[in-house]
Amino acid sequence: MLDYALKLTRSPSAMTEGDVEKLRRVGFADRAILDICQVGAYFNFVNRLADGLGAELEAHWREEDLILTRTEFAEARGRQGG
Repeated sequence: MLDYALKLTRSPSAMTEGDVEKLRRVGFADRAILDICQVGAYFNFVNRLADGLGAELEAHWREEDLILTRTEFAEARGRQGG
């Protein structure tokens, strides 16, 4: 899934049916693949829009507040049942 999202972000015109097939082979249903694609595309769109307009983070956000360690990520997934 992350390989798919990364490719969609870095080289969207290179996406093929083969990328979708890889997700199917590891167990993702078509609905889940659609969700993965839509979420990735949405965040790419919003980030490019913000970058294109020169938008900056609000003053109360610090860069280090936006980064999770692997441990924090695993703990958060555990709390969500994922």
